[in-house]
Amino acid sequence: MLSTLLVIGGVLVGLLVLLAVIVSLSARPATTTRPTAGPRTPSWAGDVGRPHPDAWSPLSTGATSEMPAVR
Repeated sequence: MLSTLLVIGGVLVGLLVLLAVIVSLSARPATTTRPTAGPRTPSWAGDVGRPHPDAWSPLSTGATSEMPAVR
């Protein structure tokens, strides 16, 4: 009886430790809270100034670099 309770307790403790390891490994890395010298621009910021594509407008008929041909 006592050995059964010890086995069940050990399994439960092992599962909790495994859960704690999984949660700690899957956590996001800590970000710095100190302000930077300037605003950070994301990599997609190169599209600044281009109009957002309108889903309801027809595509242009001229050849543009917007949609390259798939071969």
